Amino acid sequence: MLLTLIRTTILNGCRRAGVANQHSNSAQVRHWLTRRGHSTITAEAGASSSPAAAVCVPNAATNRIVGRWLLGCSGLVVGAVVLGGVTRLTESGLSMVDWHLVREMKPPQSQAEWEAEFSKYQQFPEFKIMNHGMTLPEFKFIFYMEWGHRMWGRLVGLAYILPTVYFWRKGYFTRSMKGKVMGLCGFVFFQGLLGWYMVKSGLEEKPESHDIPRVSQYRLSAHLGSALLLYCASLWTGLTLMLPAHKLAETKRLVQLRRFAKGTGGLVFLTALSGAFVAGLDAGLVYNSFPKMGERWIPDDLLAFSPTLKNFFENPTTVQFDHRILAVTSLTAITGLYLFSRRMVLPRRAKIAISLLAAMAYGQVALGISTLLLYVPTSLAATHQSGSVALLSLAIWVLAELRKMPK
Repeated sequence: MLLTLIRTTILNGCRRAGVANQHSNSAQVRHWLTRRGHSTITAEAGASSSPAAAVCVPNAATNRIVGRWLLGCSGLVVGAVVLGGVTRLTESGLSMVDWHLVREMKPPQSQAEWEAEFSKYQQFPEFKIMNHGMTLPEFKFIFYMEWGHRMWGRLVGLAYILPTVYFWRKGYFTRSMKGKVMGLCGFVFFQGLLGWYMVKSGLEEKPESHDIPRVSQYRLSAHLGSALLLYCASLWTGLTLMLPAHKLAETKRLVQLRRFAKGTGGLVFLTALSGAFVAGLDAGLVYNSFPKMGERWIPDDLLAFSPTLKNFFENPTTVQFDHRILAVTSLTAITGLYLFSRRMVLPRRAKIAISLLAAMAYGQVALGISTLLLYVPTSLAATHQSGSVALLSLAIWVLAELRKMPK
């Protein structure tokens, strides 16, 4: 009886141990298969993604990199605008009488090369009428001014084109951004051609004209206007990539403020562009008094040219009068924008931008009046031109702060 009980217990224990061992082995096999399958999937995923590892998907980090690049490019454009203004004020723009993309990158080195370059300049109207007593050292100064401006333009072109190629290959651009940067690069190329087209207008013989040789004010305005458009587009795109849009409630007052800011920015741009006509016609030298023009609020020769429309683009008196009106109108609009914004709850950055815009507007008007009263000294006139770009920059910043959230 006892032996029978012991035998039954041993047999049952062996059966349980066998079943447990079988379950343990099967669990180990399942775990091994799972690990192998996971490793295979990981390896396959790595193999499939390795060819595209060098290409990034545009994200917040890449947007900041592209934004910084565009802000840097816009800074270079500002340098070109300021340098171009100084070149104009020093009457250096017609010193280089031909245009070569690569060959002119190296200025004359020897005495013979300088004399040959000076000899070419002597064949054109500016030397014959204005600078017939110019010496070679004086020519070197105006030559280097124009040469520096052209080399800066080439630097701007490289700053746009080379990073564009790199970022494109790295996958930093979205589809819409690709179109934008291609447009910017094309605009840089167009700007270079337009610059030479402008210079050619000052090199042409004009027997019927008794005026001093100068570039066409129309081409000068087109050259400056295209530079400002390039700058605005680069700055706007860079700011929108760098600064996140504010979550603002779309109230009626906010919509009105946004429209007000757009109109004010347009006025600032138009005022800066009218300054090109003032520079092209030397209109800053005709009435050097303020607020009146001479003894009158409205001068007698305001509409002296016929047809009437011609006065707005070719009459120095009318061009200066228009610039004054646009400047005062811009100042009034910016003041109104500032006062209107004070009654609204806006983000801190937006308030700072609007306040700086208002302060810069008053400073720019003071600079303009000082430049006029002092008969357009080069340093003050260049500062005034730089101030117009600074004012335009602040207007764009305000628009970037007030923009709508992307859907």
